[in-house]
Amino acid sequence: FAELHAAVAGLPVASSRVLPGLVLRGDFAAYSPAGGDLRAVVVTEPLRPALSAPGVEFVVDSEGPYQSSLRWISRRTEAVMKHLQSNNVKLLLSTVKQEEVVIYYAKLYGVSVVECLSSEEVALICEITGVSPYTLFGDKTHGEITETAVATFCQPLLLGSKRCVHIGFTSVCAFQPHCLILCGPVDSVNEQHAAALQGAFTMLQQIFKRVDQ
Repeated sequence: FAELHAAVAGLPVASSRVLPGLVLRGDFAAYSPAGGDLRAVVVTEPLRPALSAPGVEFVVDSEGPYQSSLRWISRRTEAVMKHLQSNNVKLLLSTVKQEEVVIYYAKLYGVSVVECLSSEEVALICEITGVSPYTLFGDKTHGEITETAVATFCQPLLLGSKRCVHIGFTSVCAFQPHCLILCGPVDSVNEQHAAALQGAFTMLQQIFKRVDQ
């Protein structure tokens, strides 16, 4: 229920509504409008390559090698974004905050980016779409990306003064997610309404729970 409702204070209760799809709490780090179905990938790690392995110290003793390292990082990051573009990926959903160089090339190659998704949001997306997070192994920047979900729409959504992401996925299961937008004059009213609705849904689940004979 926590991932399937959003509260907006400062609006009348009558403004509450139900929206198809999911409302993600974060804003776009990069947004490139695109029509039709969109291929999306979920990542749980930075796409900017590291100069050394975890626990290994990388020492640069002069400006020349430092600038060369930055150029190498830039080229590798661009290769990753080109790889996404060549697989027609238009949406990147990330649990971590990506580096500015990733956002730069995402904008350059027309890939929208949503960062800092919660583990609960990612788990729900993976359940709906049936995909697993995409992992880029080493220098693997070629071939087909199979861990892609299909988004039927993806657009900005303004809830009060907060910018969010409204996204719809093609579901691989019977569950068709909808998000409840709860509006009220103050936060306490919204909290009361949310608690009452969650209790009502829990009661309905118990009433219609399958009983094995």
